[in-house]
Amino acid sequence: MKSKPLIPREQANRDVEEIAAYYLSEAAEAAALGFIDALEQAYAHISRHPATGSPRYAHELNLPGLRAWPLARYPHLVFYVERTGHIDVWRVLHNQRDIPAWMQEPETG
Repeated sequence: MKSKPLIPREQANRDVEEIAAYYLSEAAEAAALGFIDALEQAYAHISRHPATGSPRYAHELNLPGLRAWPLARYPHLVFYVERTGHIDVWRVLHNQRDIPAWMQEPETG
């Protein structure tokens, strides 16, 4: 199966930066590097097998096509939607967060 490119949204990139900064300040450099490694592995898996993510939150949030994939050894989920030519990565969130509240699109204007 051909893999699709992943295109993280700006908010997903901010999520990753905040999580890595947290691990650097509260744990150790090894934890932050482990998080980035686990994220890269998750991105690679999603790129090759986008349909394997859980659709649980798609139903809960009424967002058709939304899927979530867990990071190995870290309590975070990658939220994404498969598009025709790419994977649209929406957020990377801790699995104990109030996911519906964190997944709402920010108000603009």
